[in-house]
Amino acid sequence: MTNLAAPAVAHGRLAGLDDIVGIGRDARRGGYSRHVWQGAELELRAWFMERAAGLGLDVEVDRNGNLWAWWGARGADAVVVGSHLDSVPGGGEFDGPLGVVSALDAIAMLQVEGFVPSRPCAVIVFAEEEGSRFGVACLGSRLMTGAISADRARSLVDADGVSFAEAADANGVSSRHLGVDRDAMRRIGLFIELHVEQGRGLIDLDSPLAVASSILAHGRWRFDFAGEGNHAGATRMRDRRDPMVAAARAIVAIREAAAARADDRATVGRMEAVPGGTNVIPSRVSVWLDARSQEDSDIRALVGEITERATEAATAEDCFVTVTEESWSGRVSFDTALRDRLVAGLGGVPVLPTGAGHDAGVLASRVPTAMVFVRNPSGVSHSPEEHATLDDCIAGVRALEGILRGLL
Repeated sequence: MTNLAAPAVAHGRLAGLDDIVGIGRDARRGGYSRHVWQGAELELRAWFMERAAGLGLDVEVDRNGNLWAWWGARGADAVVVGSHLDSVPGGGEFDGPLGVVSALDAIAMLQVEGFVPSRPCAVIVFAEEEGSRFGVACLGSRLMTGAISADRARSLVDADGVSFAEAADANGVSSRHLGVDRDAMRRIGLFIELHVEQGRGLIDLDSPLAVASSILAHGRWRFDFAGEGNHAGATRMRDRRDPMVAAARAIVAIREAAAARADDRATVGRMEAVPGGTNVIPSRVSVWLDARSQEDSDIRALVGEITERATEAATAEDCFVTVTEESWSGRVSFDTALRDRLVAGLGGVPVLPTGAGHDAGVLASRVPTAMVFVRNPSGVSHSPEEHATLDDCIAGVRALEGILRGLL
């Protein structure tokens, strides 16, 4: 006999994940490319609204493009759960969507059992969590909380020259109304985000689930190296002012600087050359740095050292470098009381820090916030190799169902 209160399963994965498995596949990179207000992400938004409506949830889009699905009447002191649907370029299947699907499945399980919440409850999908289109991570939650100004957000531009304001207006979100959403924040009593683990912590602990303790401090910086564009064949090596060489020297220095510090992580995952021709010495090369560490001061010290070494690399090539901070999030410690309640309710699961940023980290300074991690047996994330087994995904749904039962 079918257990109607169990998470729905199809083709070896949660049914919700199976519904969206074909959306946004990236044939060139592998994995998925799902960016805010573009084709694949818009399809996922439509899927979410349809699935939520099928559960009798009342869906709304807030002033910053975040999606809300309310179980029962809207109100203050709500228990809010959810995650995001967008991805990094060529990202994995589980980063973001697992939290959304699990939240909907947990509510479906409670509904089948006839459970009636005694306080408001909502599932939220945050916009532009990865920052892959407009360059600032957790943009929807930053706008909602006021962690980024509306003017700065409106001015962000994607690779095609489309501003965030233009993209918002084109998708029914008025750019004039972007910004801190006090009404939304007043409704959130607490927020819980379930997410696939982005690391090997649960592999080493041999546990399917964990609760988060903290998020490392992290930020993104753009290094713009300026030199002299010229002809690849007509310009002698000794006459060159090549920003690509300066950038290359700086990238090596970035790795060396971070490797010399026990808890620091520094990554260059993106580079752009202008004009970008094979037979052209570039006039400008931009390099994006992602840096993370346990403490805010450690990152500031690391980026200071990297800036000095990048300046030396630029000077050696008769070039110049400018450094722009694009985003910053200090170390986050999650609400201790809520964390301990979840750990006890889940039978004493491990407590882990994470080096990955999340919308939960943005909300943590405003409302009680917690995270539940589901084991990733590959230990790999932001990559097609990211994975979670069906059994562990089901354990996550059941954990979230139990958490909601206790809180509602």
